[in-house]
Amino acid sequence: MSDYPTSFSKEDLLKCAAGELFGPGNAQLPAPPMLMMDRITEISGDGGAHGKGHVLAEFDITPDLWFFDCHFPGNPIMPGCLGLDGLWQLTGFNLGWRGWLGRGYALGVGEVKLTGMVRPDRKMLTYKIDFTKAIQTRRLTMGVADGIVEADGEVIYQVKDMKVALSES
Repeated sequence: MSDYPTSFSKEDLLKCAAGELFGPGNAQLPAPPMLMMDRITEISGDGGAHGKGHVLAEFDITPDLWFFDCHFPGNPIMPGCLGLDGLWQLTGFNLGWRGWLGRGYALGVGEVKLTGMVRPDRKMLTYKIDFTKAIQTRRLTMGVADGIVEADGEVIYQVKDMKVALSES
């Protein structure tokens, strides 16, 4: 499937953000502070609930994270859209990890449920992504996945039919 490892450190993720992991013009993670994970603990192209690939990743929460000061002053909460973006980032990362070429971009999400919050006293977010489709044709490279975000083991975000594509143009 892939010549890449099945787990990645923060240093590896920063190399991906710099365009050094999958090569120039291919899937890239955003640089900090928009990089929404600290490590990928598992990745596959044939694992997960549907046998089509999965990603498990973690993000350490500390009270000094940039978004707590501005969202909201006196009532700090991580914006839910950042958790969703972390899921999209990891979905695109999986496509690059498979060796598929092109730059990643989010296409949408079918359903989002936010049932909890990330406050500064949380310690860790865990991202769990299960692919339902992974498509590579001459004209289309796309992943479709479901995902959850847990905060200290409690499910706080759930998404269905999240779509990410790669484009060489």
